[in-house]
Amino acid sequence: MNTFTVILIIAGVVAFWFVAVYNRFVSLRNRAKEAWSDIDVQLKRRHDLIPNLVEAVKGYASHERELLEKVTQARTQAMGAQTIKERGEAENFLSSTLKSLFAVSENYPDLKASVNFLELQRELRDTEDKIQAARRFYNGNVRDLNIKTESFPDKIIAQTFGFRRMEFFEIGEAAEREVPQVKF
Repeated sequence: MNTFTVILIIAGVVAFWFVAVYNRFVSLRNRAKEAWSDIDVQLKRRHDLIPNLVEAVKGYASHERELLEKVTQARTQAMGAQTIKERGEAENFLSSTLKSLFAVSENYPDLKASVNFLELQRELRDTEDKIQAARRFYNGNVRDLNIKTESFPDKIIAQTFGFRRMEFFEIGEAAEREVPQVKF
């Protein structure tokens, strides 16, 4: 083999590696975005359930106005959050207000027996489970992308083409690290 052929083979291998790494970054970024979309869908479902839940509680516990307003405010705040970090904090606050709402519902036997309220609780619990699963899936994809963007020599391609680390969707330190338990 002559020198030109060797150089051509090396250039071909480097080009192939470059394309493969670039395509892997694209794949990882798109998976993370898709996973975030899954979280977003579940959070929207949760946000849609809350007004119905508040209305159900209003009928039985109208003097709990402050708590109902707090839940509504927390929902609005969560819907308006812009960054992943803000979204996580707002959703954690919403979870804690919902826990308070369910705790108050324990004082109203008629409310606890309401078929509508029980169905809303079941749907909300199911949604919380789906949010938790979507969060784990998203964080796993983000972890893979972040590892790739920080690993040498892939880091060079990441910096060249603007692939950046993504934020994890985390539970805040003040929040419990469990899905809110709904008691009947």
